[in-house]
Amino acid sequence: MKVIFFLIGISLLVALGFLVAFFWAVRTGQYEDEYTPSVRMLLDDDLPTKE
Repeated sequence: MKVIFFLIGISLLVALGFLVAFFWAVRTGQYEDEYTPSVRMLLDDDLPTKE
């Protein structure tokens, strides 16, 4: 029975860690640009010209 309580406590700590990481990512702007990644290959730089 002690093992079950230990595992529940560990799983709650892991879930809290993921929640903190998610809020940190949102606060630092990781999810602000939703359009550019889908068209990034269309906006590649031009090939260098040969001299």
